[in-house]
Formats: sequence, structure tokens, C-alpha cells
Amino acid sequence: MATTARTAPLRTAVIGYGLGGSVFHAPLVAADPAFELVAVVTSNAERAAEANARYGDGVVVPDAGTLLSRPGAGELALDLVVITTPNATHAPLAHRALDAGLDVIVDKPFALSAADAGELVAHAERAGRRIAVFQNRRWDGEFLTVRALVDAGELGEVRQFESAFEWWKPALGAKNKDVDPAAEGGGILFDLGPHLIDQALQLLGPVDIAAGAVHAELDARRDGAVNDDDSFVTLRHASGARSRLWMSAVAPANRPRFRVVGSKAVFTTWGLDPQERQAKAGMDVGDPEFGVDDVSPTGLLETPDGSREIPLERGDYAAFYRGVAEALLTGTPMPVDPHDAVAGLAIIAECHRQNP
Repeated sequence: MATTARTAPLRTAVIGYGLGGSVFHAPLVAADPAFELVAVVTSNAERAAEANARYGDGVVVPDAGTLLSRPGAGELALDLVVITTPNATHAPLAHRALDAGLDVIVDKPFALSAADAGELVAHAERAGRRIAVFQNRRWDGEFLTVRALVDAGELGEVRQFESAFEWWKPALGAKNKDVDPAAEGGGILFDLGPHLIDQALQLLGPVDIAAGAVHAELDARRDGAVNDDDSFVTLRHASGARSRLWMSAVAPANRPRFRVVGSKAVFTTWGLDPQERQAKAGMDVGDPEFGVDDVSPTGLLETPDGSREIPLERGDYAAFYRGVAEALLTGTPMPVDPHDAVAGLAIIAECHRQNP
């Protein structure tokens, strides 16, 4: 079925107002003139008060059922729904939104399995609607810098990509990623794996799971843990390059964020992209300093002849929503192909198969 183009402004609802909704999606949507944020779905009284104060009284809708039961009527007439709820609800809510005739953005993970993700893609195609997953880490400043160096040939042939996303939270929290079993989308592999695996596939290309190119070590370190919180994944890409990905909630000190080894040079960065930190601190997306790393502003490029510091590019999560607007208004491809999520979830499934 052909996809019908939308018109601006794109009337948008954000379902969920936890970290994803309040720090990422709602601010990015509200800051882009191509969108109109018309609804935020949350049943939490404190979050509802915060959303009403920030985006106007009446913006809050108490539940997704109320929103999706009448998406084309009155004040809640919608074009786009953003789903940023507990992981196990992503695919069911996305199907409901597609059935309501809406385009859909789903926070990672897109679904809990590659099969479920494939069904979502097929549903969107049948419905003539667009769907994408929020892989915002493609627009981390340090990753943009790595891609630029690779594309320019500065590193030569890339042979090893090491990527680490670690923090120190030795006690379990109350969030779904800590309390849900892996079968329901809990654990650090479902939390961070979609980002790290996506970056590896974007940089170095596909992985043949059938050829045994995936190895995973998923450990539960914290007292009372019901899922993995300290995990390692290695991938052998079809190109011959290898990715080694670390994710941990119990790292007292951190590895470099990236260490990329090529035939000509090695590039290393430290620390996490600042956009999440800046948004939590209240910095506006439109601030000229938003996305500029003031803690670790450079990476180190090393060759046999010496080394030099490379300024990191400015991070730009807003680019995702600019791409969404262009896709929905002009018919160009979505900024993230949902088939990419299918490939990533197949790798996550193999990791869990190896660690029952």
C-alpha cells in the first residue's frame, strides 16, 4: 500500500514520560517547528504535573487507550505517535498505533525479538504508514567523529572496534531494566545493546549469525539481580573486522568509550556524549552549546609517527527528528531503517541463547 504524505505541523503524541519521554522525545519534538506536541501520555501524577507545566495545561492524557481510541478526532487528531514505555509494551502499542492510522516512532528496543520486529515492519507496510526506531546514538558526537575519520580513510582498514558504555550503580533500582526478566525486555543487553550493536553494524557492516560470528557473556553481578547487568558481546563482521562491546552497571571505573584500531592509526575517545546530561540539567535543545562536550572535547589519533588530538563533532539528536519530519512530509526514507532493528535484535537473541 502506498504511503500517504503528512502535512506540517505534524501533530505528535509521546506515550510515556519517564527518562525517554521527558529527557529525549518530548523536548526534541517540541523544539522542532515541523512538529506540534499535542499529547503526553502518563498516569503518574508527578510526571503529569511536570509535563503540564512544561508543555501547557491539558497536554497530558492518562492512558494510551484513551489516546489511540480516537486519534483522528477533535483536539487529539494525530499524525505521529512516539512510544517510550517499558520494553515489553513497545510492539503491542506500535501495532495499535498503526491500526489507528498513525506513523510511529519506537524507542529502543524496537521489539523483544527479530520476529516481532519483522511483524511491525510488515504491518506498517500493509497499513501504508511509516515506522522507525529511535537510534539516537548514531548522532553521538564521538560516534559522528569516528564515522568521519573512517570515511576519510584516516584509520585505514578498520580491524577492531571497541565500544564501552559503563556506569557505577551497584544497587538494584526500581526501573524495568532492573526488575524485569530478560524475557520481558529487562537487563543491560536490552537497555544498551541496541545502541552498541547498531553503532557496530553501521560502522562495520553485517554479521553472519549462522556462521558463529557472535559471542556473548551475560552476567548478573548485583545482589538480587534477575537479569544481566555486566555484559560483553563480540561480533565478527563479514568484512573481517571485529567489534567488542562492553556494557555494565557495576564498573567502578570506565574503559575508553571508543577505541578503533585500523591499519594506519588508532582513535580513542573517553566519556559519554553530553546530550543526555545536558538535557537532564535543563539545557534547551536549541542552545548553541547543546551537544558540545565540555568534559572530554577531543579524541586521540595515534599513528607510528606520533599522535594528535581530534576535536569531537557536536552531538545532534535533533537530526533524528529532522529526518522524521522530512520523511513524513516529503516521502524520503526514515532516518533509521526499521530493518536495522531486526538485524540487531537477531544478535541480541543469539546472545541470550548462549546465556540461558
